[in-house]
Amino acid sequence: MTPKRPKSGITRAATKAPAAPADAAEPTGTLDRYDLAILAELQADARLTNAELATRIGLSAAPTWRRVKWLEEQGYITGYRAELDRRKIGLGVLAFVRLDCERNNSASTRALEDAIRARPEVLACHYISGTGTFELHVVATDLDAFSRLALEVLFKLPNVKDLHTSFSLGEVKTGGVLPLGHLRTGA
Repeated sequence: MTPKRPKSGITRAATKAPAAPADAAEPTGTLDRYDLAILAELQADARLTNAELATRIGLSAAPTWRRVKWLEEQGYITGYRAELDRRKIGLGVLAFVRLDCERNNSASTRALEDAIRARPEVLACHYISGTGTFELHVVATDLDAFSRLALEVLFKLPNVKDLHTSFSLGEVKTGGVLPLGHLRTGA
């Protein structure tokens, strides 16, 4: 008799693939302790080999690999990357920019969203409640570079009415993909 696995309450998205047998080594229709352990271990160290990961979660290599692939296919794992120290690569300024829109209709909002997504200096963008439409996390090499970015790029994004900026004075916790374009020759 196969032991029952605890349910996490998180269900996997409906898939076209049939549910795997109720064997702890195979993925099933819900995220179980092995799936959650995989996600936790890979978030802590995405450089783990499959063998190291399997040892850490208590499964053999083949079912661990199948579970990781399934988690990737279902969109739980969206990518792998190295975290960089922004200061060591010359990005000394981190700014929080509240962006107010001129018009708030779907076409103008989509145009603004597309323009924001295209800017590598913008690490994150969130719709916000209260005053403003978006909150941006923006990096720059220094205050002069940020000033140029604000005047020449951010103010010229489609439908931008106003910007309000606060600067980070120190980081307590951080993480994210940083742009590297400014390190290229001639940039």
